[in-house]
Amino acid sequence: MISNWSAAAGRTGRAVRAVRTMPAPVTCGLIVACCLIFLAGPAAGLNPAYGSGDRLFAAQQVYFRRWGVIPAELFEGAPRAALTPVTALFVHGSWVHLLGNMLFLYVFGAMTEERMGRLQYTLFYVGCGYLALLGYAAANAASGQTLVGASGAISAVLGAFLYLFPRARVTSLFPFLFFLPLRLPAWVVLPFWAALQWVAAGRAAQGPGVAYLAHVVGFGLGFLYAWLRCRTTRVKAAPAPAPEGETQP
Repeated sequence: MISNWSAAAGRTGRAVRAVRTMPAPVTCGLIVACCLIFLAGPAAGLNPAYGSGDRLFAAQQVYFRRWGVIPAELFEGAPRAALTPVTALFVHGSWVHLLGNMLFLYVFGAMTEERMGRLQYTLFYVGCGYLALLGYAAANAASGQTLVGASGAISAVLGAFLYLFPRARVTSLFPFLFFLPLRLPAWVVLPFWAALQWVAAGRAAQGPGVAYLAHVVGFGLGFLYAWLRCRTTRVKAAPAPAPEGETQP
């Protein structure tokens, strides 16, 4: 739904364009780590050591249960289970799951990292991701289904981006408008996205699928964190024209 954008200027009030080559070592490192872990695991289907067919499917289930969050086990007090909201952030269930999450992280992570600083951004990403998965698990405490993916942490990045760059323009593709590209400010696009997640979370039944509630919790935590800790770094100037190119996560 969202593509590259331009950011507003800092305190000087000058409009500056978001440079695609802006150094973002933490964001790039997270993307590389998630991709490498996925390629080495059974979900990618590329490692012959996991076999194929039923054997591959069984290996995937064991893998997800080992590294993913199982709500019913998380609150039993086992030390290993308490670490799964961190390990689950680096595990993805399919190619579509991985590529969608990494696209969102690539688009929104670099500018958020640059504004927060590397150390704070790293702690923010892992901490909010942990709490987002924990929130989902608490709401589904009896579930034995496994939850994996970085969606909660990336949703927190979106929430922080909304506070830090509310007037940054993004190019959005809306399916109900026949994917017509529209350039809209972040304060329009991101709350709309969050509202969709909230509606989907209310309709989602317990069981496998997309953890929309983790998205909602992560988004709220990210916005709240930026509001409490990054007030002096918020960008308030008028946005520059958005750069070319569209992508659809």
